[in-house]
Amino acid sequence: MARGVNKVILIGNLGKDPETKSFANGGSVTNATLATSESWKGKDGSQQEHTEWHNLVFNDKLGEIVQKYLRKGSKIYVEGSIRTRKYQDKEGKEARFMEIRVSEMQMLDGKQGGGDSFEGGSSGGSYGGPSRSSNVQTRQPAAAPAADSNFGGPDDDIPF
Repeated sequence: MARGVNKVILIGNLGKDPETKSFANGGSVTNATLATSESWKGKDGSQQEHTEWHNLVFNDKLGEIVQKYLRKGSKIYVEGSIRTRKYQDKEGKEARFMEIRVSEMQMLDGKQGGGDSFEGGSSGGSYGGPSRSSNVQTRQPAAAPAADSNFGGPDDDIPF
C-alpha cells in the first residue's frame, strides 16, 4: 500500500529578495516568499483575484543559486514538499509554520531567455550540484489523418 504523496508544484513571483543564512558546519539555507495568483469572474460578472503566499526553503547549493540569480519579482517554477514546523511564539504558545522545501527550481524569466533548471537535495543530504536540465521537451501533436485515409489497414501500419 502506498505511504502517501507530498508533492507541491508552483509557478509564481518572488515577493522579496531571497535571504540566506549560513551555518558553522558549512551548510546554508535560503528563504524566499512566492506569490501565486488566480483570477475568476464572480457571480456578478466582476473580475475577482486571490493571491496566496508560500514560504520557500532552499538548501545548500540550490539556495546559493537562488541567492545569486533571483530577486523580488522573479518568476520561477518550483517543485518540493510541504513541511510544518512547530515553535513557541512570544506568548509561549505552540505555533505552526508551513513551508515548501524546494527540491527543484526553474527560472522562467532569466536574462538569457530563462528555462534554466536546477535540482537540489530536499532534505539537506547529499547534493549532486546544479544540473542544467533539458528534460523539458515540446511535443508536436500527431498529424491528423487525411479525410480519405483507410482506417481498415493492418495494425503493422500504426506508427507507434
